[in-house]
Amino acid sequence: MKQTILILLLTALFASCSTQKREERQTEDLLPEWTFTSGIEGPATDRQGNVYAVNYGREGTIGIVRPDGSHELFMTLPEGSTGNGIRFDRDGFMHIADYTGHNILRVNIEQKKIISFTHEAGMHQPNDIALSPDGNIYASDPDWANETGQIWLITPDGKVTLLESDMGTTNGIEVSPGGKTLYVNESVQLKVWAYDILPDGTVANKRLFHHFTGYGMDGMRCDIRGNLYVCRYDKGTVAMLNPEGALIREIRLAGAKPSNITFGGADRRRCYVTLQDRGCFETFTAEFPGRE
Repeated sequence: MKQTILILLLTALFASCSTQKREERQTEDLLPEWTFTSGIEGPATDRQGNVYAVNYGREGTIGIVRPDGSHELFMTLPEGSTGNGIRFDRDGFMHIADYTGHNILRVNIEQKKIISFTHEAGMHQPNDIALSPDGNIYASDPDWANETGQIWLITPDGKVTLLESDMGTTNGIEVSPGGKTLYVNESVQLKVWAYDILPDGTVANKRLFHHFTGYGMDGMRCDIRGNLYVCRYDKGTVAMLNPEGALIREIRLAGAKPSNITFGGADRRRCYVTLQDRGCFETFTAEFPGRE
Protein backbone atom coordinates (compact mmCIF):
# COMPACT_ATOMS: atom_id res chain seq x y z
CA MET A 1 0.00 0.00 0.00
CA LYS A 2 2.81 2.41 0.92
CA GLN A 3 4.57 1.62 -2.36
CA THR A 4 1.39 2.39 -4.32
CA ILE A 5 0.92 5.70 -2.50
CA LEU A 6 4.55 6.62 -3.17
CA ILE A 7 4.16 5.88 -6.88
CA LEU A 8 0.98 7.96 -7.02
CA LEU A 9 2.70 10.86 -5.25
CA LEU A 10 5.69 10.74 -7.58
CA THR A 11 3.42 10.60 -10.63
CA ALA A 12 1.45 13.60 -9.41
CA LEU A 13 4.66 15.51 -8.68
CA PHE A 14 6.05 14.75 -12.15
CA ALA A 15 2.80 15.84 -13.79
CA SER A 16 2.79 19.03 -11.72
CA CYS A 17 6.38 19.86 -12.68
CA SER A 18 5.66 19.15 -16.36
CA THR A 19 2.59 21.40 -16.31
CA GLN A 20 4.53 24.14 -14.55
CA LYS A 21 7.30 23.89 -17.15
CA ARG A 22 4.78 24.19 -19.99
CA GLU A 23 3.13 27.16 -18.31
CA GLU A 24 6.48 28.96 -17.94
CA ARG A 25 6.95 29.14 -21.69
CA GLN A 26 5.62 32.39 -23.16
CA THR A 27 6.22 31.82 -26.88
CA GLU A 28 4.92 29.86 -29.86
CA ASP A 29 6.82 28.09 -32.63
CA LEU A 30 6.76 29.65 -36.08
CA LEU A 31 8.47 26.84 -38.02
CA PRO A 32 9.36 23.18 -37.51
CA GLU A 33 12.62 22.59 -35.70
CA TRP A 34 15.75 22.54 -37.89
CA THR A 35 14.22 24.39 -40.82
CA PHE A 36 17.38 26.47 -40.36
CA THR A 37 20.76 25.21 -39.14
CA SER A 38 22.22 25.74 -35.67
CA GLY A 39 23.71 28.92 -37.16
CA ILE A 40 20.31 30.61 -37.44
CA GLU A 41 20.84 34.32 -36.75
CA GLY A 42 20.17 37.86 -37.88
CA PRO A 43 16.37 38.00 -38.16
CA ALA A 44 15.04 41.09 -39.96
CA THR A 45 11.66 42.09 -41.38
CA ASP A 46 11.03 43.90 -44.68
CA ARG A 47 8.23 46.33 -45.48
CA GLN A 48 5.96 43.53 -46.72
CA GLY A 49 6.25 41.66 -43.42
CA ASN A 50 8.57 38.93 -44.69
CA VAL A 51 11.07 37.73 -42.10
CA TYR A 52 14.59 36.73 -43.10
CA ALA A 53 17.36 34.88 -41.27
CA VAL A 54 20.70 33.35 -42.18
CA ASN A 55 21.55 29.68 -42.74
CA TYR A 56 18.32 28.23 -44.12
CA GLY A 57 18.92 24.49 -44.44
CA ARG A 58 22.68 24.98 -44.83
CA GLU A 59 25.35 27.55 -44.06
CA GLY A 60 25.91 30.53 -46.36
CA THR A 61 22.25 31.07 -47.23
CA ILE A 62 19.38 33.41 -46.43
CA GLY A 63 15.87 32.05 -45.79
CA ILE A 64 12.56 33.89 -46.10
CA VAL A 65 9.39 33.33 -44.04
CA ARG A 66 6.29 35.01 -45.45
CA PRO A 67 3.36 36.38 -43.43
CA ASP A 68 1.27 33.34 -44.45
CA GLY A 69 3.86 31.03 -42.86
CA SER A 70 5.34 29.68 -46.09
CA HIS A 71 9.12 29.63 -46.26
CA GLU A 72 11.93 28.83 -48.65
CA LEU A 73 15.52 29.53 -49.59
CA PHE A 74 15.76 33.20 -50.57
CA MET A 75 19.37 33.32 -51.76
CA THR A 76 22.82 31.80 -51.47
CA LEU A 77 25.63 34.15 -50.53
CA PRO A 78 28.88 34.33 -52.55
CA GLU A 79 31.39 31.55 -51.92
CA GLY A 80 33.36 32.24 -48.77
CA SER A 81 30.64 34.41 -47.23
CA THR A 82 28.51 33.51 -44.20
CA GLY A 83 25.91 35.90 -42.88
CA ASN A 84 25.16 36.84 -39.30
CA GLY A 85 23.24 40.06 -38.54
CA ILE A 86 20.72 41.42 -41.08
CA ARG A 87 19.13 44.87 -41.22
CA PHE A 88 17.04 46.78 -43.77
CA ASP A 89 17.77 50.43 -44.51
CA ARG A 90 15.23 53.17 -45.21
CA ASP A 91 15.42 52.47 -48.96
CA GLY A 92 14.59 48.80 -48.51
CA PHE A 93 18.07 47.42 -49.14
CA MET A 94 19.17 44.47 -47.02
CA HIS A 95 22.52 44.71 -45.24
CA ILE A 96 24.26 41.56 -44.02
CA ALA A 97 27.24 41.19 -41.70
CA ASP A 98 29.42 38.65 -43.52
CA TYR A 99 31.67 37.41 -40.74
CA THR A 100 33.78 34.99 -42.77
CA GLY A 101 34.37 37.43 -45.63
CA HIS A 102 34.91 40.51 -43.40
CA ASN A 103 32.25 42.36 -45.41
CA ILE A 104 29.06 44.24 -44.99
CA LEU A 105 27.00 43.00 -47.93
CA ARG A 106 24.20 44.99 -49.53
CA VAL A 107 21.32 43.27 -51.30
CA ASN A 108 18.67 44.53 -53.70
CA ILE A 109 16.00 42.06 -52.62
CA GLU A 110 13.83 42.57 -55.71
CA GLN A 111 16.68 41.67 -58.06
CA LYS A 112 18.48 39.43 -55.52
CA LYS A 113 21.65 41.26 -56.45
CA ILE A 114 24.49 41.21 -53.90
CA ILE A 115 27.35 43.67 -53.69
CA SER A 116 30.10 44.11 -51.12
CA PHE A 117 29.05 47.40 -49.59
CA THR A 118 32.27 47.60 -47.63
CA HIS A 119 35.22 45.33 -46.86
CA GLU A 120 37.48 45.84 -43.87
CA ALA A 121 40.44 43.53 -43.33
CA GLY A 122 40.88 44.87 -39.80
CA MET A 123 37.60 43.28 -38.66
CA HIS A 124 37.82 40.07 -36.65
CA GLN A 125 34.38 38.93 -37.81
CA PRO A 126 31.56 41.47 -38.24
CA ASN A 127 28.82 39.92 -36.16
CA ASP A 128 25.72 42.06 -35.67
CA ILE A 129 24.71 45.40 -37.19
CA ALA A 130 22.37 48.27 -36.38
CA LEU A 131 21.17 51.15 -38.55
CA SER A 132 20.57 54.67 -37.33
CA PRO A 133 17.86 56.92 -38.81
CA ASP A 134 20.50 58.87 -40.77
CA GLY A 135 21.68 55.72 -42.57
CA ASN A 136 24.84 55.02 -40.57
CA ILE A 137 25.60 51.36 -39.86
CA TYR A 138 27.15 50.23 -36.58
CA ALA A 139 28.82 46.81 -36.47
CA SER A 140 29.95 44.72 -33.52
CA ASP A 141 33.16 42.80 -34.12
CA PRO A 142 34.06 40.13 -31.54
CA ASP A 143 37.31 38.23 -31.23
CA TRP A 144 35.89 35.16 -29.52
CA ALA A 145 39.23 33.41 -28.96
CA ASN A 146 40.60 36.32 -26.93
CA GLU A 147 37.27 37.46 -25.44
CA THR A 148 37.74 40.95 -26.84
CA GLY A 149 35.97 43.04 -29.46
CA GLN A 150 35.57 46.23 -31.46
CA ILE A 151 32.85 48.56 -32.76
CA TRP A 152 32.80 49.98 -36.29
CA LEU A 153 30.93 52.82 -37.99
CA ILE A 154 30.08 52.50 -41.69
CA THR A 155 28.65 55.67 -43.24
CA PRO A 156 26.21 55.65 -46.20
CA ASP A 157 29.09 56.30 -48.62
CA GLY A 158 30.89 53.15 -47.40
CA LYS A 159 33.56 54.84 -45.27
CA VAL A 160 34.66 52.66 -42.34
CA THR A 161 35.78 54.06 -38.97
CA LEU A 162 36.89 52.10 -35.91
CA LEU A 163 35.00 53.56 -32.95
CA GLU A 164 36.47 51.49 -30.14
CA SER A 165 38.82 48.53 -29.67
CA ASP A 166 40.02 46.50 -26.67
CA MET A 167 36.47 45.96 -25.47
CA GLY A 168 34.97 42.76 -24.17
CA THR A 169 33.33 40.27 -26.55
CA THR A 170 31.12 42.68 -28.50
CA ASN A 171 27.97 41.07 -29.87
CA GLY A 172 24.45 42.54 -29.82
CA ILE A 173 24.16 46.13 -31.04
CA GLU A 174 21.24 48.53 -31.39
CA VAL A 175 20.33 52.22 -31.84
CA SER A 176 17.65 53.89 -29.74
CA PRO A 177 14.52 55.47 -31.25
CA GLY A 178 15.54 58.85 -32.61
CA GLY A 179 19.12 57.71 -33.10
CA LYS A 180 20.61 59.39 -30.03
CA THR A 181 22.02 56.34 -28.21
CA LEU A 182 24.04 53.31 -29.28
CA TYR A 183 23.80 50.11 -27.21
CA VAL A 184 26.47 47.39 -27.39
CA ASN A 185 26.69 44.25 -25.29
CA GLU A 186 29.65 42.06 -24.37
CA SER A 187 28.63 38.40 -24.34
CA VAL A 188 31.34 37.03 -22.10
CA GLN A 189 31.56 39.98 -19.73
CA LEU A 190 27.73 40.26 -19.51
CA LYS A 191 27.74 44.04 -19.77
CA VAL A 192 25.52 46.30 -21.88
CA TRP A 193 27.08 49.67 -22.69
CA ALA A 194 25.38 52.88 -23.83
CA TYR A 195 26.99 55.68 -25.84
CA ASP A 196 25.81 59.08 -27.02
CA ILE A 197 25.76 59.26 -30.83
CA LEU A 198 27.32 62.52 -32.04
CA PRO A 199 26.19 64.40 -35.18
CA ASP A 200 29.01 62.89 -37.27
CA GLY A 201 28.02 59.35 -36.23
CA THR A 202 30.88 58.81 -33.80
CA VAL A 203 30.16 58.06 -30.14
CA ALA A 204 31.01 59.53 -26.74
CA ASN A 205 30.07 59.34 -23.04
CA LYS A 206 30.36 55.58 -22.65
CA ARG A 207 28.48 54.30 -19.61
CA LEU A 208 27.37 50.97 -18.17
CA PHE A 209 23.70 50.44 -19.00
CA HIS A 210 23.13 47.03 -17.40
CA HIS A 211 25.25 44.22 -15.96
CA PHE A 212 23.74 40.72 -16.04
CA THR A 213 24.87 37.76 -13.96
CA GLY A 214 25.26 34.26 -15.39
CA TYR A 215 24.59 32.82 -18.86
CA GLY A 216 25.37 34.91 -21.96
CA MET A 217 23.99 37.55 -24.31
CA ASP A 218 23.42 37.85 -28.04
CA GLY A 219 21.26 40.03 -30.31
CA MET A 220 19.19 43.05 -29.18
CA ARG A 221 16.35 45.25 -30.46
CA CYS A 222 14.53 48.37 -29.23
CA ASP A 223 10.82 49.10 -29.27
CA ILE A 224 9.43 52.57 -30.00
CA ARG A 225 9.41 53.44 -26.28
CA GLY A 226 13.14 52.79 -26.01
CA ASN A 227 12.87 49.48 -24.15
CA LEU A 228 15.72 47.15 -25.06
CA TYR A 229 15.09 43.41 -25.68
CA VAL A 230 18.22 41.32 -25.02
CA CYS A 231 18.59 37.65 -25.99
CA ARG A 232 19.96 35.74 -22.97
CA TYR A 233 21.95 32.95 -24.59
CA ASP A 234 21.93 29.64 -22.65
CA LYS A 235 19.30 31.01 -20.27
CA GLY A 236 16.46 30.69 -22.78
CA THR A 237 14.91 34.10 -22.18
CA VAL A 238 14.57 37.53 -23.74
CA ALA A 239 15.25 40.22 -21.13
CA MET A 240 13.37 43.52 -21.42
CA LEU A 241 15.25 46.55 -20.09
CA ASN A 242 13.66 49.98 -19.75
CA PRO A 243 15.41 53.15 -21.07
CA GLU A 244 17.10 53.58 -17.68
CA GLY A 245 18.60 50.09 -17.86
CA ALA A 246 16.39 48.41 -15.26
CA LEU A 247 15.14 44.88 -15.89
CA ILE A 248 11.37 44.93 -16.44
CA ARG A 249 10.76 41.25 -17.14
CA GLU A 250 12.05 38.18 -18.95
CA ILE A 251 10.13 36.25 -21.60
CA ARG A 252 10.61 32.50 -21.25
CA LEU A 253 11.44 30.54 -24.44
CA ALA A 254 11.25 26.82 -25.16
CA GLY A 255 14.81 26.79 -26.47
CA ALA A 256 17.88 27.72 -24.44
CA LYS A 257 20.02 29.51 -27.04
CA PRO A 258 18.30 32.60 -28.49
CA SER A 259 20.68 34.27 -30.92
CA ASN A 260 18.71 37.32 -32.05
CA ILE A 261 15.34 39.03 -32.25
CA THR A 262 13.34 41.26 -34.60
CA PHE A 263 9.93 42.90 -34.63
CA GLY A 264 7.31 42.30 -37.32
CA GLY A 265 3.64 41.57 -37.93
CA ALA A 266 0.94 43.98 -39.05
CA ASP A 267 1.34 46.18 -35.96
CA ARG A 268 5.12 45.59 -35.56
CA ARG A 269 4.50 44.07 -32.12
CA ARG A 270 5.20 40.45 -33.00
CA CYS A 271 8.69 39.41 -31.95
CA TYR A 272 10.58 36.73 -33.86
CA VAL A 273 13.42 35.06 -31.94
CA THR A 274 16.00 32.78 -33.59
CA LEU A 275 16.93 29.67 -31.54
CA GLN A 276 20.26 28.01 -32.28
CA ASP A 277 19.48 24.86 -30.29
CA ARG A 278 16.23 24.36 -32.25
CA GLY A 279 16.98 25.77 -35.71
CA CYS A 280 13.72 27.72 -35.86
CA PHE A 281 11.87 30.84 -34.71
CA GLU A 282 9.84 31.30 -31.57
CA THR A 283 7.42 34.24 -31.41
CA PHE A 284 5.67 36.37 -28.81
CA THR A 285 3.73 39.65 -28.80
CA ALA A 286 5.36 42.71 -27.25
CA GLU A 287 3.53 45.54 -25.56
CA PHE A 288 4.94 48.15 -27.96
CA PRO A 289 5.97 48.03 -31.67
CA GLY A 290 9.61 47.80 -32.71
CA ARG A 291 11.42 51.03 -33.50
CA GLU A 292 12.18 50.18 -37.16
